[in-house]
Amino acid sequence: MTSTPMRERALALAADAVRDHGQALVALSHSLHAAPETAMQEHKSAAKIADLAENSGFEVTRGVAGLPTAFVGTYGTGDLVVALCAEYDALPGIGHACGHNVNGAASVGAALGLAAVADLTGITVKLLGTPAEEDIGGKALLLEAGVFDDVAAAFMAHAAAEDSVGASSLAVGAWDVLYRGKPAHAALAPWEGVNALDAITLAHTAVGLLRQQLPPGTLVHDVVFEAGSAVNVIPETARARYELRARTTDDLAHARRRVRACLEAAALATGAELELTPRGADFADLQQDEFLTAAYTRAARALGREPVDRRGEVMASTDMGNVSHVLPALHPTIGYDTGGAHHHTAPFARYGNSPGADRAVLDAATALAHVGVELATDAAQRKRCLGLLADRRAAVARMP
Repeated sequence: MTSTPMRERALALAADAVRDHGQALVALSHSLHAAPETAMQEHKSAAKIADLAENSGFEVTRGVAGLPTAFVGTYGTGDLVVALCAEYDALPGIGHACGHNVNGAASVGAALGLAAVADLTGITVKLLGTPAEEDIGGKALLLEAGVFDDVAAAFMAHAAAEDSVGASSLAVGAWDVLYRGKPAHAALAPWEGVNALDAITLAHTAVGLLRQQLPPGTLVHDVVFEAGSAVNVIPETARARYELRARTTDDLAHARRRVRACLEAAALATGAELELTPRGADFADLQQDEFLTAAYTRAARALGREPVDRRGEVMASTDMGNVSHVLPALHPTIGYDTGGAHHHTAPFARYGNSPGADRAVLDAATALAHVGVELATDAAQRKRCLGLLADRRAAVARMP
């Protein structure tokens, strides 16, 4: 890519800004890690990030889109709006076992880096507080609420045991499942009852048998929350959650039809009533932008990192997938030593405030900020992203 004096100046200024805020960013990561909050309960976590942004000159609106722990911070007035997505929710019982303290602090750092060059590069920086990635999908809900309507490109980096670029993710959706039966004395008159535990057992078995015929990459997992309370009473209610993953949104829809049939069959066989409630938003498969991925790779290499190219491979699931189906998006992983531990485990969480994780916060922030600078100063790519935004707006305007 051809360099220009203005681009080089902007790259240097953005990196300097991240460095200048380095102590605050690492402190933020450590603070989030020390006080983990789960989905939609991230009140203190969101406030810590929003306060830092506000004290750094961002105009902050809290509780956006009806989500109490979501926020938007805006800096600059340029026509090219670049969003940094900050995650900060933890997992029940095991804290920041997905590294969202690193993710969130890195996005804040990138936003601060780009704010330092917003006027120079003609951009508006939008720092989005995106709650509940581990549950109902804050980004998907913010997307539906129009928070991304003016955004030309969206970035974030995800904590991991390795540096990587280009991977996709599995589409995912979930149901809360409730079977309602009829209680009865389990010894004196069991025939008078309708056993909700039987229904949940049949559902689990039917889905287990279905797995043999699901396409590669399609997964179903479930957990039972309630299935009776006394051994001598026919269980009246049973509650579970089913989560489905697939390579594409079409495959996810197919899996939903098949799994729903299993759940309905269990109700039919036992006489229980079935209630299915969608759990949050479905997550789409992740589609990463080629230019943004190449720009991030260059930036990471300049910092002494060598991201592994994971194009054609899939990771778990992320609500950033929904964003990527609407606008150019970037979601690399930033690596540090986790002692061989994998995401969603307590050992992984223990490394989230390590020196390696601290370096990951600052390197990811710098690399993401540099991607924003490259996008803003590449005339063709800037025009492409603004053109895609104009097309989206025109499509909305044509809707009845």
